[in-house]
Amino acid sequence: MAAPEPVIERKETLPGWSARRADYTKVSRFGAWLASAILLVAFWQWYTTKFDVSPAIFPGPLRVWQSLVANSKDGTFFNDLIVTMREVAIGFFGGSFVGFLLALLISEFRPVRTIVYPYVIGLQSVPKTALAPMFLIWFGFGIESKVALVISTVFFPVLINTLSGIERTDPDQLDMLRAYCGRRWRVFLRVKLPSALPSLFAGLELAIVLAIIAAVVSEFLGAVGGLGYRILTYNTNLDMAGEFAALAVLSVTGFVLHGIIRMLGQRMVFWGRHRDGASGA
Repeated sequence: MAAPEPVIERKETLPGWSARRADYTKVSRFGAWLASAILLVAFWQWYTTKFDVSPAIFPGPLRVWQSLVANSKDGTFFNDLIVTMREVAIGFFGGSFVGFLLALLISEFRPVRTIVYPYVIGLQSVPKTALAPMFLIWFGFGIESKVALVISTVFFPVLINTLSGIERTDPDQLDMLRAYCGRRWRVFLRVKLPSALPSLFAGLELAIVLAIIAAVVSEFLGAVGGLGYRILTYNTNLDMAGEFAALAVLSVTGFVLHGIIRMLGQRMVFWGRHRDGASGA
């Protein structure tokens, strides 16, 4: 009589366990960041109080908070933020479109790469602070000069990341699709574009932060509104608390916009990213 086969217990994965684990990881990461932020603010307040640091040199977080509340109640920061965000939005979308279009042309047409690409690299090598005064002369002190500087800053990271994604397309997939349909635009839409999207969104994440920086820098040189103009005014009046408050508004705005782009990338390009948002291999 044959011996009975041993019973092997199988441990089934509980439904939703992976999702709960991912949520726990996110909560723990946020908790670690929140704890570090609280410690940093507490040390900042202790340092300015302990050593009696002048608010005109380095204000404490309590003074910065008071300035933030005061300028938010009277609408100062809100109006300035609208001005800066108009410049950022127009320049970001315009620069991203230019960068994506150039990446497409450079990757698909060899003469464009030979002629245009060296000019692109040369333009990017010029400091944007050197271009800003020229844009003021050419386009004036209105929104046009700010948008021009944002576009010139944004298009390059979008171009480079998109071009890198296109060039990493699997050559075997390209050969197979060319054998079936042959048309260049079909090959681009079905293989090259999906391959480039993860890199494109990585470039957009960088571009949105650079767009804010470029808009503020352009407002430093000549503007009648915006957070950059407000920071320069506070600096002239030695109102460091107001300057720190304006910088805090910029930081939070950049964090939120970056998070929006990152979330869109995770939803739209789910095949190229892990759950935590890192790019896939």
